[in-house]
Amino acid sequence: MSQDPMDFEWSYWIEWGRERILWLLAGHLLVSQVSRLLVEKYKPWCLMVYGMAACWLLLGIKGFAVILLHATISFAVAQFQLSLLTWLCSLILLSTLRIPAVEEAKRKWYDTENEYYLLLFTVSVRCLFCTSFSLEYCWHGPAQKSSHSFLWMLAYVFYYPTFHNGPLMNFDEFSKQMRKQEAFSLKTNLSILIVGIIRIFFWWFLAELMIHLMYIHALYSSAPPLEAASYWALGGLALAQVLFFYVKYLVLYGVPALLLQMDGLKPPALPCCVSLMHSFTKMWRSFDVGLHRFLVRYIYVPMGGSQSSLLGTLFSTALTFAFVSYWHGGQSYLWYWGALNWLGVIVENGVKRILSVSVIQDLI
Repeated sequence: MSQDPMDFEWSYWIEWGRERILWLLAGHLLVSQVSRLLVEKYKPWCLMVYGMAACWLLLGIKGFAVILLHATISFAVAQFQLSLLTWLCSLILLSTLRIPAVEEAKRKWYDTENEYYLLLFTVSVRCLFCTSFSLEYCWHGPAQKSSHSFLWMLAYVFYYPTFHNGPLMNFDEFSKQMRKQEAFSLKTNLSILIVGIIRIFFWWFLAELMIHLMYIHALYSSAPPLEAASYWALGGLALAQVLFFYVKYLVLYGVPALLLQMDGLKPPALPCCVSLMHSFTKMWRSFDVGLHRFLVRYIYVPMGGSQSSLLGTLFSTALTFAFVSYWHGGQSYLWYWGALNWLGVIVENGVKRILSVSVIQDLI
């Protein structure tokens, strides 16, 4: 039975996974377990070297050089210890991914479009990791600079399980957990691995079943079936799409999350089922937990967040969604998506504030 070919993201990552990425992740797992068993103290550096080698193998020397250059520039700018300058640097580096001449030059490095897209996705995610490290560097005093060395930045940026597609883990969490030397039990790790693989296979099978039987994305790409459908049918299609998106990310984030556990780290929680969501704000907090923590720690709170005035809260929320839209690609439909998300969160929080007034509560 043929599958729905219209979901680019699923087809793309499954193809790369089968070809090379799963094998490289298996290699990471082997290096990680051996280093935990024999040289726990040097585990971060063993994993860093492996991540750099995997990057070189998959993206070539030029792709590897681009990521190393981004990390070096970010680290150099962080030396000034100015958060605004760090953010400016990050946005400039992110904007270079959208310069047509630069895009064309990078395309020529590879034989296929898929290889170029792998570099594009990887560099986009690495930009967030470089930003996280640089801001933590700006915020920590001279006494803590040894734990924020360039070597630690490379260990963080080239950590392979989260390398191509996330999930995002802030540097303060990563370094704290990576430094912690825990008792290693091969038997415990093996049981975690077996249970984790069974769960991922179940999610993968469910996603494949949905993409082979439901054709949600094919229906969305054609106007006539949508125009002919009733409102109930359109609502069902919308629910089916977000449910598939949820199952897809259980697989795409489930694999790296399992490897993080095997490395002795605590991964960000996997997405919550969208059918259980009744709050717009909770949806943002619990779907991509790693991205949410990044946005709150580095944009929302520094800009004032909920502790500032009403206008300040509106501005910091708007800035957060503006960055999300720009990071995802900055196309016009993403700005509309970001604006509608911002509006949804604002309306929901506004209604909550009104309902918390004692007079309204008495009426209720």
